Amino acid sequence: MLTAVALALMATSTTATAKEWTTIRVGVDPTYPPFESVAKDGTVEGFDVDLGNALCAKLKAKCVWVQSSFDGLIPGLQSRKFDVILSSMAANEKRRQQIDFTARLYRNQTRLIAKESAHLLPEASKLAGKRVAVEQGTVQETYARQKWAASGVEVVAYPSYDQAYSDLIAGRVDAVLMDAVQGRLGFLNTPAGKGYAFAGDVVYDAKIMGDGDAAGVRKSDPDLRDALNGAIAETLRDGTYRKIEAKYFDFDMYGK
Repeated sequence: MLTAVALALMATSTTATAKEWTTIRVGVDPTYPPFESVAKDGTVEGFDVDLGNALCAKLKAKCVWVQSSFDGLIPGLQSRKFDVILSSMAANEKRRQQIDFTARLYRNQTRLIAKESAHLLPEASKLAGKRVAVEQGTVQETYARQKWAASGVEVVAYPSYDQAYSDLIAGRVDAVLMDAVQGRLGFLNTPAGKGYAFAGDVVYDAKIMGDGDAAGVRKSDPDLRDALNGAIAETLRDGTYRKIEAKYFDFDMYGK
């Protein structure tokens, strides 16, 4: 599973680099189970949180989780409210102009969710006159606005997908465009998702969606990026990644 890049990163000692980072503040939008959500005691939990804590442990650093809206994550990182973004963020070309990213953490897919009886497809011509929900600041919002809006699709942006689900059930929107894993586990596999399904195939555009999700860091912090890359490679090598993955998924999240 390890790539040549990952193996090369393992050769780099992370401990020396990470000594300056005894505390790492991590920005997260906790409205995206099973990747990140708020537990009953007010702390954050989820796949990204467990993975982030494991990376901090490899660096002998303490993770401090800072909650933010998704569209506030990059501004928050740039204004030093936190040091790392770890919140199911696709490392695409547009975001790379603003911040740097670590090696890939996992791959996700984008799909459309709608009523089974609606027979919708994720195509501009099939969605003309419909209202499609997205989360603010996501690659799904960018995709829908760039690919569908000009064809008469009304793109409705929400602070979180929980609100989008509510409006989908209430009939205020016709579909939701989102990460497939979160859509399945956070909605379709719940009682609220009865009668709904993925509509059509995976939606993808390399320029908009990038090549996987990664942790975001400031361009001025290459030492932190490199330290995290070494920690990511180590979690892949020693089985830590797979143990965390198995807690949430019964399939390969890391991808090829």
